[in-house]
Amino acid sequence: MPISEVRIARRSVFILAGAALLLPRGRAATAQPAAGARIGIIGSGRLGGTVGTLLAKAGHSVLFSSRHPERLKELVEAAGPNARAGTPAEAAAFGEALLVAVPYGALPQVGQELGGALRGKVVLDACNAVVTRDGAVGQAAIERGIGLASAEHLPGARVVRAFNTLGSRVLAEGAHRAGAPIAIPIAGDDAAALETAAALVRDAGFDPVVVGPLSRASDFAMGARGYGQAVTAPELRRILGLPS
Repeated sequence: MPISEVRIARRSVFILAGAALLLPRGRAATAQPAAGARIGIIGSGRLGGTVGTLLAKAGHSVLFSSRHPERLKELVEAAGPNARAGTPAEAAAFGEALLVAVPYGALPQVGQELGGALRGKVVLDACNAVVTRDGAVGQAAIERGIGLASAEHLPGARVVRAFNTLGSRVLAEGAHRAGAPIAIPIAGDDAAALETAAALVRDAGFDPVVVGPLSRASDFAMGARGYGQAVTAPELRRILGLPS
């Protein structure tokens, strides 16, 4: 069953209630990833490795990918029995939902090589555009608006911007912290994909805040007011000027 059509069985009351609070008024929370859903990680560096590990420990089946999957042995062992390694093509085919965490300049290549496998799937885009590293691709994303640019690089994918605002160390140490969780801003044009992304953010140990459509993703792009904010959901909404 597709990831967007099933609910998480465990903790379903809390997930459904939280998702309903974050969606636009009047919209029901109907799309949640299943417990043990298949998650593909494209880009298994510090950020992708950290988020993938959190999802594996939450009970999802995670396939970390690299062009040299044999180099991911330590990461897979640390993530636990729900994790394994493969190539990017294998991860794209495996995942009911995917996390892409590559240098932004590589995103067009991801779309060209894996676009068919990503089509119709929820893709969490955690890539940040850095002009000194990503060149013209990064500059164009900043000028176009990074959420809209990512959707153009990944045509047919149900893109949600997520997990791009905080470093891997903050995410690793802040997941499931005591008290109010750290907020993770997300943005997307597909309501069901936003619900799926919100549930995955919760499973990773954070509190999702829906900022709006992909055109609003620039509000928490690198250097923007919502970037680098390890704060609670009410604080992040205040910073971004969102309704409380």
